[in-house]
Amino acid sequence: MSHKYVYLFSEGDASMRELLGGKGANLAEMTKIGLPVPQGFTISTEACTQYYEDGRKINDEIQAQIMEYVGKMEEITGKKFGDKTNPLLVSVRSGARASMPGMMDTILNLGLNEEVVEVMAEMSGNPRWAYDCYRRFIQMYSDVVMEVGKKYFEQLIDEMKEKKGVTQDTELTAEDLKELANQFKAEYKAKIGEDFPSDPVEQLMGAIKAVFRSWDNPRANVYRMMNEIPYSWGTAVNVQMMAFGNMGDDCGTGVAFTRDPATGEKKLMGEFLTNAQGEDVVAGVRTPMPIAQMAEKFPEAFTQFQSVCKTLEDHYHDMQDMEFTVEHGKLYMLQTRNGKRTATAAIKIACDLIDEGMKTEEDALLMIDPKQLDALLHPQFDPKALKAATPVASALAASPGAACGKIVFTAEDAVEQGQKGEKVVLVRLETSPEDIEGMHHAQGILTVRGGMTSHAAVVARGMGTCCVSGCGAIKMDEANKKFELNGRTYHEGDYISLDGTTGNIYGEAIPTVPANAKGGYFGRIMELSDKYRQLEVRTNADTPKDAQQAVEFGAQGIGLCRTEHMFFDPDRIAAIREMICSDTVEQRKAALAKLEPMQQGDFEKLYEALEGKHVNIRFLDPPLHEFVPTEEKDIEALAKAQGKTVEDIKAIISSLHEFNPMMGHRGCRLAVTYPEIAEMQTEAVIKAAINVSKAHPEWHIVPEIMIPLVGEVKELKFVKKTVVETADRIIAEAGVDLKYKVGTMIEIPRAALTADKIAEEAEFFSFGTNDLTQMTFGFSRDDAGKFLSSYYENKIYENDPFARLDQEGVGQLVKMASEKGKGVRPDIILGICGEHGGDPTTIEFCHNVGLTYVSCSPFRVPIARLAAAQAAIKNPRK
Repeated sequence: MSHKYVYLFSEGDASMRELLGGKGANLAEMTKIGLPVPQGFTISTEACTQYYEDGRKINDEIQAQIMEYVGKMEEITGKKFGDKTNPLLVSVRSGARASMPGMMDTILNLGLNEEVVEVMAEMSGNPRWAYDCYRRFIQMYSDVVMEVGKKYFEQLIDEMKEKKGVTQDTELTAEDLKELANQFKAEYKAKIGEDFPSDPVEQLMGAIKAVFRSWDNPRANVYRMMNEIPYSWGTAVNVQMMAFGNMGDDCGTGVAFTRDPATGEKKLMGEFLTNAQGEDVVAGVRTPMPIAQMAEKFPEAFTQFQSVCKTLEDHYHDMQDMEFTVEHGKLYMLQTRNGKRTATAAIKIACDLIDEGMKTEEDALLMIDPKQLDALLHPQFDPKALKAATPVASALAASPGAACGKIVFTAEDAVEQGQKGEKVVLVRLETSPEDIEGMHHAQGILTVRGGMTSHAAVVARGMGTCCVSGCGAIKMDEANKKFELNGRTYHEGDYISLDGTTGNIYGEAIPTVPANAKGGYFGRIMELSDKYRQLEVRTNADTPKDAQQAVEFGAQGIGLCRTEHMFFDPDRIAAIREMICSDTVEQRKAALAKLEPMQQGDFEKLYEALEGKHVNIRFLDPPLHEFVPTEEKDIEALAKAQGKTVEDIKAIISSLHEFNPMMGHRGCRLAVTYPEIAEMQTEAVIKAAINVSKAHPEWHIVPEIMIPLVGEVKELKFVKKTVVETADRIIAEAGVDLKYKVGTMIEIPRAALTADKIAEEAEFFSFGTNDLTQMTFGFSRDDAGKFLSSYYENKIYENDPFARLDQEGVGQLVKMASEKGKGVRPDIILGICGEHGGDPTTIEFCHNVGLTYVSCSPFRVPIARLAAAQAAIKNPRK
């Protein structure tokens, strides 16, 4: 028996998601539970993988299976491909394992040609419908399969409407549409150089290839990287009998959610268009009516639809996003999936499903994407400024949050300006999947067309980006990069503000304020996360303000305080420069003595902000050249202050120059060369701890001193001797009992390989995965951006190794060092403090290899708490 690549809907179920993709598995499941689904078959994800392995060809074996299943489909439907009496038309849709709305391609009404369209016009007594289907099919097939841009066809439609003096597509007659179909075919021939294919089998194979090809299109690749979907998964293809929503006023099509995807409220929410096909709703070409109005138009179908919604939510135990069609009053379900939702909706729905008895606490926590919480921690408009502002217009509140920025009209401009750090708002007629990267860089998105289920709305909600859609009052002039709204013209670069929660649009810049992420559903999800997680969550913070913010978000201490960030103050930089320019140890010590009380004051404030929680302080790490002046006037001022000539100072600066500073004179190497630096920092840490402990005897302060960049145990031993002698002397002089810990940062591969020896001296390891990644891959984080894009395009890497821990390489070093460290010192504390500490996939890895804590930036603390809980639920520690 040859390998099975094709499955009827009646042969699958929801558990076959990896093979049939999300859409195929759910169509099979709906068929299984007896819902009205137009029948068809699914070509598996394995066929997609095979297509790429065979050099982007569908091999004979798979083609033969597809034709066999076309035959089975013809038997089930009683219709035949290309038949003159009862022709079969199908839709061809992609469906990957993970939902990727709008990222891949769809073709409707496949199977039409000159003869079949005549038959359909005659059989239905509705030639307008037949030609509407035909012109749509030519347009979609040309765009998706042959890559002739949509815009050429849109122009022809607009010209036809102008010629006929109408504004809506629906006002065009059968004759108009027939003429359009011919114009479309002529356009196709002009662009492709051959006639539009009339053989339905040729059309079908072309469409299936196009769906497989779309798995590797630029927008799908960007979406996959952003959502960590592996390239190797591939997409399935669903071939399904058409149900027609465009046969007249007793037909229609819609998209609906069983709960509100923006707020989570338990009510049916969605949109419906009469006499339309599915892509009209999703693409946002016509602005639809709310689902409730469907009850007046199609009472029977609406009642049945409400009961289907209840069946599906009870069956999947989650909010469903459904596409459906009504053909002559009869309901057909075209797809269901767990709906994309905003962070606000995600936490409310999770809590509600627990209360409704549909989910356990653990399952409810696993439903929420931790990265989505980001949106709840981000700014809203300043209430006072908002009160004073008057909206210039209002449209659909498609994705919550507040956005303020300069207007841009293209995704490319959004990317370019966003990368420069400019805040921009992307204004488009409607967004299309090609705009995904621009949407990612924009603060907010405003569209002229499209409803709550348009591409812009769905993608923005998934990204946590503010979006207002369907603002029909805008008169757009994209070519000249301007638009008119309420009598005022807005140009590129003008400020605009959007409120994605109310749908209000403001023609000015409105300041934003930080979000309040306490209490309510958010508080409950955080409490549940803390109940189940086994990893501690700390923060990377150098200032009391950051530390305070992190504690409010639930941090259990500081996992990384970078002391060098405290030296760049104008008062302090002078003392550091004095130390660098010193000729003797005495001069250096005198300069450091000026810094010591400042450092001590910083540490006291941090201890107070943390109220006795862990504070891990990393000693000076960057190379000294980072502290010396570069401007001529600053060099002159330093020469004057040091009583040296400008030439002397320039000679010192020049002597600090390194060819590869990342691997140069930095980290513990500074303390080996200048032990007095470690001495000064130890004094500041210990004196601060003593003072704050005296003021707050109820707090149990145990300073953690971290020696960076150790690669050899003797280095650690050398620096640790300075630290211990200094600390013990100060504690003895103060006559107090203060415990402290000395440990190291593991950021050099050699340290991981010799971690058993290092653990004899270190009481804790903190994995500095930023440097460990650079050293393991052998490329610099600052330069890698120049070539990594080629690596993504050629599928050498699927993710940025600096954003998501490379578990196969760097992760193995972390695992090995943890095991070696525990073997020598069973009570060793193990943490991670690189940027990876806030990445959910990395947090799961840290849980699985037995780390004590993860440390991340303050705003990622809630994300880490939830991700740590999910890791513990999936794989509880003994």
